[in-house]
Amino acid sequence: ARGYPYQWSEGNGYSSGNTSLTYPMVLGAGYWLGFRELNLMLWAAIVACLSIVLFLLCVGSLARGPRTGADHQPTPRWLQFLVPPAVLSMGALDWTLFSGMENAFHLGVWGLCLALALRQTNLCWRSEPAPYTASEAPPDQPRPAPSASKARAAKRLAWWTGIAGAGLVATRPESGVCVAVFGGWCAWHGHRSGVTRGLRGIVGTLIAVGLPGVLLLIAQGFLNLALTGEWSANGGIAKLFINNPFMSTSDMWDRYLSLLGYIIPRLTHHHFASQIPFGWLIPAVALIPLASRRLRPAALMMWAHIVFWMLTVALNNQLRWHNERYAMPAVAWLMVLAAMGVGVVASQASTGRKGLLRFSWALRPLLALGIVVAYWANQAPRMKDQIWFFGRACRNILDQHVTAGLVLKKLGVSRVLVGDAGALIYMSDRPGLDLIGLGGYHAYPFARATVHGLGATIELIERMPVGERPDVMAIYPSWWGDLPTYFGRYLTAVPVRGNVICGGAEKVLYSADWSTLDRDGAPRSLRTDERIVDEVDVGDLLSERQHRYNLPQPSVGFVRYRVLADPADSRRDLFDAGRIIPPDYTERATVTAPQASGRLIVRMAPEHETKTEVSVAGTVIGTLTTERRVGVWQEVDLRLPEGLGGTIDLELTPRGGDGVHYHLWVVETVPTGTAAR
Repeated sequence: ARGYPYQWSEGNGYSSGNTSLTYPMVLGAGYWLGFRELNLMLWAAIVACLSIVLFLLCVGSLARGPRTGADHQPTPRWLQFLVPPAVLSMGALDWTLFSGMENAFHLGVWGLCLALALRQTNLCWRSEPAPYTASEAPPDQPRPAPSASKARAAKRLAWWTGIAGAGLVATRPESGVCVAVFGGWCAWHGHRSGVTRGLRGIVGTLIAVGLPGVLLLIAQGFLNLALTGEWSANGGIAKLFINNPFMSTSDMWDRYLSLLGYIIPRLTHHHFASQIPFGWLIPAVALIPLASRRLRPAALMMWAHIVFWMLTVALNNQLRWHNERYAMPAVAWLMVLAAMGVGVVASQASTGRKGLLRFSWALRPLLALGIVVAYWANQAPRMKDQIWFFGRACRNILDQHVTAGLVLKKLGVSRVLVGDAGALIYMSDRPGLDLIGLGGYHAYPFARATVHGLGATIELIERMPVGERPDVMAIYPSWWGDLPTYFGRYLTAVPVRGNVICGGAEKVLYSADWSTLDRDGAPRSLRTDERIVDEVDVGDLLSERQHRYNLPQPSVGFVRYRVLADPADSRRDLFDAGRIIPPDYTERATVTAPQASGRLIVRMAPEHETKTEVSVAGTVIGTLTTERRVGVWQEVDLRLPEGLGGTIDLELTPRGGDGVHYHLWVVETVPTGTAAR
């Protein structure tokens, strides 16, 4: 709306951290229409209401039972009216839908995909004029082939479903599994109805439904790579544990199982009911449509959405946060199935049933009513809790984030460093820098740096032009260790009472002081007759990328930083960061070798005596030895063999204890009078 599309903060450049590509544009439209400051939340509420209405209208047709056969008979019309109260009766789901996040809009787009997929299915099974019905056809009479126009119309609807699916993926990338389910649904019914024949027809439908979304993801990946240097979006790097380089395969598997083991009991034992046994009532009733011949295909499709969605979002480390909002689409679909299940229970038994089942129709409505009463008796306390939670959370954000933003706006700061942005950057209307990395800054990999350690993040700040570095921090100090101690000066704090949603009881504002960051990047032991040929700033992800730096293996190489006395000026401190390498593990980098006589200089700050074996292309050329000196930087050197030339693969292997090599320089001797750099 202000001419900075997909920039988390004006002037920061393209950011891939906005998990939803479409929802920011929707909010931007509201901003452009005049919904400014806190009134933007009114626009978000309008969008949420319209999206929920669209979702409920679309799933209503699903509840009636989509056409899935030539002799299909729909369920009673009244069954679709059970869906809205079922969906809106879940307190945690309502909390998420009206939170201002993209969940409601996502369900609206999903409903549009569903409507198109059902229309394609209904077209496939729609009867064409024939001299006899399918049931009256002679046994040996083959079913008439669908007309070419019908096949073309079905293919066209499949493509429209795919285009809507691309919008769904753009709204939430996890929705790729939803598009896959819709593709399978359309392909299966196209094949069963005879509209698409053979493997070629099935593959054609799958391509029509899936290709637009795949192309969107590929295009986004190339855009991310071109503008940020990463294929993956910042959100995926920061949130998905599969992107954590310090986790082994077994660690990742354990984390995955732990998140699955958390979210299912959290829903059934907490959000679904106030008493544990009754929380399983919803999934149990949601299974009932599988027993109905008319609803079974739709129920299978919905259950596929639920299962695949939950298996996907369990990859997200933040699944536990924000009132479990990442799982809420599956909860909405589950509530639709539960409404269908209640409808099946309440429906009159079909004719032809014998014995007690023939007379059970009088008891079925009572059983359905009992299910509803049992559910609501245990959900009502949760709904009350969620209403209170929603109100308190809104007040918390107003009291802390909005207030802090207004304070920063009044101070007129140049750029704000945040670790949990919330509404703060929006209300301050000042440029920001996100420590977590979701809000990007040009091609600086802040999201990946956060995973490696705070030192890696500070290394990137060191790379920033001095005039663009944040001059104020607005952070929760407990999140960031020594950061405010070394780099901040206390200004004020914005407290929150009765906190239920903010990251801490106080959002503390500090004046930022980056004076300890290296001013020229040169080794302090550089002689006047030497110049720098190459350098690797270990812990600086951009420097490491340029030199093809390799971590030894998973779980090794976490970034540590130190702020110690500058060897060139003991009155000033100097920051640097490096990686913790266990003994006998090797770190590697590709560097430019000196043309003539040269040295390797390594900055270290050992807490014990260390020895580091140095190799070039696997051949040991010497050992770096340091003494234990607390609180000071040490720069140790090793004479490099002459005649190396070109680029070399440099290897450092600690022996006898951990090694942290903060900075590597390759220097060479130059003739007298030549500049040192």
